[in-house]
Amino acid sequence: MNFKGLIQGALGKVSEISVEELSNDYSKYLFEGEAIQTGYKLLRDVIIFTDIRILFVDRQGATGKKTSFKSVYLTHIIDVVMETPGPGIDDSELVVTYLENVNRISQNEIFGKEKFEFGKKMDIAPLYSLLGTLALKNRTEINKQ
Repeated sequence: MNFKGLIQGALGKVSEISVEELSNDYSKYLFEGEAIQTGYKLLRDVIIFTDIRILFVDRQGATGKKTSFKSVYLTHIIDVVMETPGPGIDDSELVVTYLENVNRISQNEIFGKEKFEFGKKMDIAPLYSLLGTLALKNRTEINKQ
């Protein structure tokens, strides 16, 4: 799945990181045959969209040297919630719900959630729509079993 065009529309180019820079910094964390589509910087953290997963790079601690890497596989996303900012200092948020269990079997789900926070001025509706469409496709496939 090619996220680049849709995500650019959702987030703009302000926080986008080039695929070349992402490859230089994070290629050693990719799986064999995996390709980076696009990625974005959110404060100290980075979100990388590949052809098989969303990779969350969480810089921790005061220096940001300690780093956590978490994968959410695109085939396991089952729900997305969007929260738009209010009139105050709130940011926009997306919460992605996904299956943590390896076998995508209905009625035996183990859920995980990951929250993205975006700047107030970013239009996240296209990203919400993209991830929601993916979630609907995944739910349909899972419920056929």
